[in-house]
Amino acid sequence: MNPTDYALLTPAEMTAADRAAATAGFAGTVLMEAAGRAVAEAIMRRWSPRPVSVLCGPGNNGGDGFAAARRLAAAGWRVRVGLLGSRDTLRGDAREHATRWRGEVEPLSPVLLDGAGLVIDALFGAGLSRPLDGLARTVVEALIKRRLPVVAVDVPSGLDGATGAVLGVAAPAAITVTFFRKKPGHLLLPGRLLCGDVQLADIGIPAVVLATIGPRTYENDPALWLDAYPWPVDGTHKYKRGHAVVFGGATMTGAARLAARAAQRVGAGLTTVAASAAAFPIYAAALESILVARMTGAGDFARLMADERHNAILVGPGAGVTPATRRAALAALATRRAVVLDADALTVFAKERKTLFKALAGAQAVITPHEGEFARLFSVAGDKLARARAAAAESRAVVVLKGTDTVIAAPDGSAAINANAPPALATGGTGDVLAGLVVGLRAQGLDPFRAACAACWLHGDVAQECGVGLIPEDLVAHLPAALARLAARGALAKDRRAGLSLDHE
Repeated sequence: MNPTDYALLTPAEMTAADRAAATAGFAGTVLMEAAGRAVAEAIMRRWSPRPVSVLCGPGNNGGDGFAAARRLAAAGWRVRVGLLGSRDTLRGDAREHATRWRGEVEPLSPVLLDGAGLVIDALFGAGLSRPLDGLARTVVEALIKRRLPVVAVDVPSGLDGATGAVLGVAAPAAITVTFFRKKPGHLLLPGRLLCGDVQLADIGIPAVVLATIGPRTYENDPALWLDAYPWPVDGTHKYKRGHAVVFGGATMTGAARLAARAAQRVGAGLTTVAASAAAFPIYAAALESILVARMTGAGDFARLMADERHNAILVGPGAGVTPATRRAALAALATRRAVVLDADALTVFAKERKTLFKALAGAQAVITPHEGEFARLFSVAGDKLARARAAAAESRAVVVLKGTDTVIAAPDGSAAINANAPPALATGGTGDVLAGLVVGLRAQGLDPFRAACAACWLHGDVAQECGVGLIPEDLVAHLPAALARLAARGALAKDRRAGLSLDHE
């Protein structure tokens, strides 16, 4: 598993990759031919022959469309090609591939959709920087109304490849075929919903060009963190696997219990819930193998933190927006150990942002806000990826900005977009489990960024396995099966590396 396989490139970075490939001797016409072939093959794998209309734009995206049209026609498909502009205005590789197309080229028009059983959207790629207008917009709007199956080349026309935002209008695709590396817009909403099945095609650009680009954004995948995952090993014991502490709320006790069980399930050697005297019986009765510490006074949590064996601390789930939660969060951060702040431990600082950010400085903390909690703490603007990055830089914490397209951002600018979370996770309590997974992994020594990435991926993987009807307790109960799948994947990757090593001896 190679982390660079999961790099996400902005349109500007993709342009740099194309230039680097050209400098290395990879001809643009050859790469465009490979792109067209990839589009045609994706279509032929999914659909039986039918009339296809190819909508070509005035740039390289249109050139890809001409290459795909020629491949389909050669395979016996009925193909119509429409062009925005004229062949005479095309330049470079796009002009060459338009010349290779021997069929008729019609002016771009909604008429091209008449009789079509499938449409290839090759109007504009990921680098579009302004809203669709004029004839292009008219045709895309007609395409949306017709509800024809669409195959998008690179991205659906009108989609910003860097942000996932729709620039005016974009037609949903059944398949989006993109090249070399995915773009952030394939994973960020609403782009993720418009792209359909995103298929990444290798068109011959060598991976070494990434060294000249230095991507900082990745699709979250075990390839990013599996080599560092804290699997239990022979000779270990519970004290070596860390001791996670969860601050337990006095009324919404279920949240802390879910978080504590998640921390325990993901491998923390010991887990303690710190509970008020009033709530102590509830926690003690419900948590058979989790320790419960009774807090009778305002300073008890800070005194609990004095024990350095408590190496990972979670404050927030079900804690309440109270002075006690604020004190607990600050006491946890003051230890400079692994700290995770979630939910109420973030909201309680809505009017004291500077106090929180000062305490976070140097704390190696992870914060896990949803959009509402994020808005209470940060006033940054922009797309989700940009906002998460700005928040991480400002707070100096790893920020997990939750949602269907969760973004994990580190203060150094590294970021990952998590794409495996199903809609079934949209239910109360799943966020508490996520926070528990993060603190459990931090207790075992995984660094903040990779712990957050691993927790988000496991969270989504378990939810996909459970499916519709998921409740938060299912995430904890089914985690061992997800860990077994993850371990098997790691073992397979290790065997492959060993095989490659033997092949080179």
